[in-house]
Amino acid sequence: MTITQLEYLVAVDTYKSFAQAAKHCFVTQPTLSMQIKKIEEELNILVFDRSKKPILTTDIGRQIIDQARITLQEARRIKELIQFQKDDVKGELRIGIIPTLSPYLLPLFITDFMNKYPDVQLVVEELVSEQIVYKLNNDLLDVGILVTPMAKKSIVEIPIFYEMFVVYLSTTHPLSQKNKIDFKDLDINDMWLLKEGHCFRNQAINICGEAIDESQVQLRFESGSLETLCRIVEKQYGYTLLPELAMLDLDEQKQKYLRHFNNPQPIREISLVIHRSFMKRKLIDLLKTEILLHIPADLKNKNRGKLIHWV
Repeated sequence: MTITQLEYLVAVDTYKSFAQAAKHCFVTQPTLSMQIKKIEEELNILVFDRSKKPILTTDIGRQIIDQARITLQEARRIKELIQFQKDDVKGELRIGIIPTLSPYLLPLFITDFMNKYPDVQLVVEELVSEQIVYKLNNDLLDVGILVTPMAKKSIVEIPIFYEMFVVYLSTTHPLSQKNKIDFKDLDINDMWLLKEGHCFRNQAINICGEAIDESQVQLRFESGSLETLCRIVEKQYGYTLLPELAMLDLDEQKQKYLRHFNNPQPIREISLVIHRSFMKRKLIDLLKTEILLHIPADLKNKNRGKLIHWV
């Protein structure tokens, strides 16, 4: 049994398709199928139930796949140890980042990171939190950038900064007469929200501390984009919440829609999240350092407000 064969097993388990697994492994489907068949014959068991669509991993196959993932991680660790001793900064770094961070955080540091480390290939995906955790657990990502704490046993959280929430408010709403907003001022039924699956939606609801009464809402619209919600606020009524980094690029005209909260201001914790058996320690440390170099200094203060949990 070879490392390459184990990689084929893991790929089929991940993609639930021989065709997709072969594409991911840069081999033909017959080649991949033949190698997996050899493993099954060698072990005298079936790893995959091919009669199901998508393909299912058998019970004994699941145990083999789990061990294969560990073996592959340890094999890659050997290469990492050699790179560490040589002080090499190169390789691929696969990053998952949530949509309420990516358009505001990535432009701050990504270009400088690439210029400093030209031998590092970055692969960045915009994903919701649960997708990031799933991909970390299945070795499809090296690191996530998302909101914590999450209390997931399989992952390690490395807090990096603390971001305030602000209110983006229609100029026709009664709250626009206030310079600052209290939690108790907010009515969830006047708030435009991100759709289900976004942790920022849950945080907004937690700040309001109440449930949505759909009978009181004439138009209910949920988006996957904070930018879309802001445009609705500007043209319609109500308000939405924004993360602090979203304020940095707002022009003077857009600043009139912003209101801060009274103290204690609600904040969210942003962390690098890795699997407990994580690799590429040096690259992840460099990523953290680069992010901290490019964010406003205030965001590094954990005691600047009241932490809002994402669940």
